[in-house]
Amino acid sequence: MTTVLVNGACGRMGRTVVKAVLDDKELQLVGAVDVRGGADTGALAGYAENGILVETDLAAALERLKPEVMIDFTRPDVVFGNVRTALGHHVSPVVGTTGLTQAQKDEIKALAEKEDTPAFIAPNFAIGAVLLMLLSKQAAKYMPEVEIIEMHHDKKLDAPSGTAAQTAAMIAEVRAEHQQGNPDEKEKAGWDGARGANYEGMHVHSVRLPGFIASQEVIFGGLGQTLSLRHDTTSRESFMPGVVLAAKKVRSLKGLTVGLDKLLD
Repeated sequence: MTTVLVNGACGRMGRTVVKAVLDDKELQLVGAVDVRGGADTGALAGYAENGILVETDLAAALERLKPEVMIDFTRPDVVFGNVRTALGHHVSPVVGTTGLTQAQKDEIKALAEKEDTPAFIAPNFAIGAVLLMLLSKQAAKYMPEVEIIEMHHDKKLDAPSGTAAQTAAMIAEVRAEHQQGNPDEKEKAGWDGARGANYEGMHVHSVRLPGFIASQEVIFGGLGQTLSLRHDTTSRESFMPGVVLAAKKVRSLKGLTVGLDKLLD
């Protein structure tokens, strides 16, 4: 049994994670933390109360409960501190919160190695989204003209999504940096951002609307043809197999691992 603490337990993703941990026979929920404390985790998951209450002090909970793994689905502005706190208590963080900068990831890597405590970060835990990223990288070898459109709910705090950023980075590994579109194209006055963000010449577009959970389309263009790869998340349960897999495997890793693809056979 791997002992787990869920951080951000009262949020939409957090509640789903609590349920997934309770449902898995190889994981044991020992604690939960959220800025909104007091709730019973059994009730959060839709089950009978189990006496494991949501706390508000992460460091104190880690010190007392000593879980092996902390699963974090919180906010971009606090996740870095949460990870540092977990590693400082020799607890392995499994992070689904997006918004970490490369400099922060580098610091997490160094701290994980210093504390001899493995850490795991994934921009997306859905198996289909991981396959989309891998297929996009493969396609870009042959069709390097590409744009990315990611669509999320209107409560998401960061843009572009971690999935889009990771997809662009993976494509850049096999695509020489170059500008796309007409070399003389200009955005109309007052329409800054019409072409989206520019990453090594690729354009990345973020859509935020109610009704979406998470979707991404990667469009490749070539002479006389286009290729579209798309993944749609219709339920937050889609992330849970990946979250559970990472929670079970993280303690066998070394340093910092980024991306669920690293755990797939």
